[in-house]
Amino acid sequence: MILTLKNLPLNKQHTLMVISIFLLAILAWLFNETVSERLVYQRQLINQGELWRLFTGHFLHTNLNHLLLNLTALVLLWLLHGHFYSVKNYSLLFITSALICSVGLFYGAPDVQQYVGLSGVLHGIFMFGAIMDIRHQDKTGYLLLTGVWLKIAYEQLYGASEQISSLINATVAIDAHLWGAVGGLLFSCGYLVVNKKARYNEKRSKA
Repeated sequence: MILTLKNLPLNKQHTLMVISIFLLAILAWLFNETVSERLVYQRQLINQGELWRLFTGHFLHTNLNHLLLNLTALVLLWLLHGHFYSVKNYSLLFITSALICSVGLFYGAPDVQQYVGLSGVLHGIFMFGAIMDIRHQDKTGYLLLTGVWLKIAYEQLYGASEQISSLINATVAIDAHLWGAVGGLLFSCGYLVVNKKARYNEKRSKA
């Protein structure tokens, strides 16, 4: 689909949650010194019961480059797939991807003591968009889905780009990308099943 001003996903349903996440990430950056100590994903503190860090750590970033990279990706995904978003599905997608990403890191990557950033969740959002493309018979969805899994596999085998690590002044948490994508995949499968059941029940009620 070629993007023009006319087909931009500017409806409130398509934009509200994206704008909210955008602004929350900026606020977290502006007040980083005040909030980071209480909100960052930190394995030891989560282990002591501070479970909110499984979610809030995704809004924090290591530096301005890290923030700008993630916010740019957030906007690009909205431009690409925003027409599939609603306040409800995007909220649930974000929460599911964020929590599965963090829980996956906690149990599957115990060497990751601290993590910040939206990149894991963004992989989940990307996954949802690709699957929705496929659902709506857009063949680019297959390319996007294949591409994101190839990227994740490459990172798992060879590690992340040194240039990106240098840019964000931190080690790229490749396992966050993996678990965020898993979260997006699981949400997308559940979303399709629920929608299919809803359409079936609607047809029965009209029959």
